[in-house]
Amino acid sequence: MTKKTITILAIESSCDDTGAAVIRDGIVLSNLIANQTVHQNYGGVIPELASRQHLIQIIPVIDGAIKSAGITVEQLDAIAFTAGPGLLGSLMVGVGVAKSMAMCLNIPLIDVHHMHAHVLAHFIENPKPVFPFLCLTVSGGHTQIVKVNDYTEMEILGTTIDDAAGEAFDKTGKMLGLEYPAGPEIDRLAKQGKYVFRFTEPKVNDLDFSFSGLKTSVLYFLQKEMSDNPAFITENVNDLACSIQTTIVQILLKKLKKASEMTNIKEIGISGGVSANSFLRSSLLKMGVEEGWKTYIPKFEYCTDNAAMIGISGYFKYLKNDFADQSAVAKARLEF
Repeated sequence: MTKKTITILAIESSCDDTGAAVIRDGIVLSNLIANQTVHQNYGGVIPELASRQHLIQIIPVIDGAIKSAGITVEQLDAIAFTAGPGLLGSLMVGVGVAKSMAMCLNIPLIDVHHMHAHVLAHFIENPKPVFPFLCLTVSGGHTQIVKVNDYTEMEILGTTIDDAAGEAFDKTGKMLGLEYPAGPEIDRLAKQGKYVFRFTEPKVNDLDFSFSGLKTSVLYFLQKEMSDNPAFITENVNDLACSIQTTIVQILLKKLKKASEMTNIKEIGISGGVSANSFLRSSLLKMGVEEGWKTYIPKFEYCTDNAAMIGISGYFKYLKNDFADQSAVAKARLEF
């Protein structure tokens, strides 16, 4: 007798957010996230603190996701988990819990690549891209242009050679005296500012990215201006935020446009935490109209790290009987 439904518990613990979700036949029944605020005191994620917080939060979050979905653990058909890339200590917490639950329930394990999951977040809700499509994946540690041929067949066309876009937001934000994570605050301040300051855009061949030069350009500019006026940042913080944000978004979309021209693909999506940036979203939609693209942007809750994207990725792997076993391990670095 053919099974009518596939119910998957998904666990995400790659960095500093503890996530759990329940997916049934590709539909999200629940998606819970416990954020960690302790890192704000240090201006960045402290790996040891992150893994300790996961230990505290993961069981309550999983329990909450199961209850919110209105199911019992006995109804689960598989456990999907983030295998990597990410912080090793954080990943180990999620992997360990997933393996333990799968063993106790005698159900399959599904290992999920975190960056694949960001791409597949487009398939959680409609409208959904048509294969092949291009996905600009921008998160705290990764900036990639991916050619997506199928749910499990993807090819990186361009990637960062140093800092990612998310790091550029956070590091330049720190220069402005903003709290971590600085990206959302830059987005907010930029809406009240103007694009009046010009910063050096990196000259990188092909479709690769580099943001370390931009970071240095901003640093030297601020040092020069503040030597003449110590209150320069305070007096110009809105315009600085707008100028930094505009520069980063222009760099991203120029490369994306080039990728579209090279591949002749006009199905275009963005994903990852930085895709929650309002200016990037609006700029993509505007460029899409100009270039004749069909553009796709996941909802905000599916842009940042979340377990629903792990679940949808696990669902497509389940359909292919692509399972892991109890020898699965967390991997801080994982080939795409």
